[in-house]
Amino acid sequence: MKNKFILLLVSAFLISCDSKLAPVRKDAIKPTAVTEPLPHDTDDPSIWIHPTDPSKSIIVGTDKDTDGALYAFDLNGKIITKSETLKRPNNVDIAYGLIVNGKKIDVAVTTERETNKIRVFSLPDLKPIDNGGISVFDGESLRDPMGVALYTRPSDHAIFAIVGRKSGTSGSYLWQYQLSDIGNGFVGGKVVRKFGAYSGKKEIEAIAVDNELGMVYYCDEQFGIRKYVADPESKQKDVELAVFGKGDFKADNEGIAIYKKTATTGYILVSNQQANTFMVYPREGANGDPNKYPLLAEIPTSTIECDGADVTNVNLGGAYKNGLFVAMSNGMTFHYYSWDSVQKRIDAQVKK
Repeated sequence: MKNKFILLLVSAFLISCDSKLAPVRKDAIKPTAVTEPLPHDTDDPSIWIHPTDPSKSIIVGTDKDTDGALYAFDLNGKIITKSETLKRPNNVDIAYGLIVNGKKIDVAVTTERETNKIRVFSLPDLKPIDNGGISVFDGESLRDPMGVALYTRPSDHAIFAIVGRKSGTSGSYLWQYQLSDIGNGFVGGKVVRKFGAYSGKKEIEAIAVDNELGMVYYCDEQFGIRKYVADPESKQKDVELAVFGKGDFKADNEGIAIYKKTATTGYILVSNQQANTFMVYPREGANGDPNKYPLLAEIPTSTIECDGADVTNVNLGGAYKNGLFVAMSNGMTFHYYSWDSVQKRIDAQVKK
């Protein structure tokens, strides 16, 4: 009955979408769960792992509207809590162990586009700890924050927010902020870096950080995926290390998720938004070159026009023993997939 209900939801969302959109392919991976629909417009999810019981982990997702919010879902897709009202939250990311009032707090950070801020919330309760928000892109005529990804530096566990916007100047499109305790239980942010080449073709929204390898990837839409080091103090902080995925996408290259098979290997998955598929690249590079990213596979999913995605390799129990992949879909929902179903499709294409 549960699987039939999921398929009915997917079918309903497809029928309700613009007929110009690509249909979900017949061979698309079926979701193990679809979240309860949000009031307005889903955009981006992030996975928070419960520290003692992974089966109690949650998915935090954005509802993108003038009276939107962050919502938390359980592993069955049920809404369990929400944040205060936010002015068009766009993307969201999660980090662990930010020191506030001498205590380690896990946080979700989202962009609040209509106020030109990033917002910081404690987890799992989604309570604000930012004294109303951290202003971003100050002094710029082009602001409109959209994408965000969090980097935790291994050497000192400092946490940084890398923020993208609707439009910007090539070379300083992304701004990086160090998050820290500013007293009275609040978190603030200080600009420590401005970087990022931009083609000018569309926009930069999807950003993902690989903490273990110390790299940041972002989608220069309709151009390719760009790679830089994540540490703002690195000697290579202004060096673009790679551009990949050029020519692989129907139109927009969007949400990015990084699956870690080992400390250094795995996959980078990028939404082929208008094709309703995900393109898969080797996390570690290829042929001994860490900056070479050949296309390994294309995975059709049940999502429609996917903007954002996240993935974990942690055993969450049930269908998610080797991890969970979550992706946004039109229809105001997020779709959950067993990682095993994704890995099976990758293996089938890599072996050809």
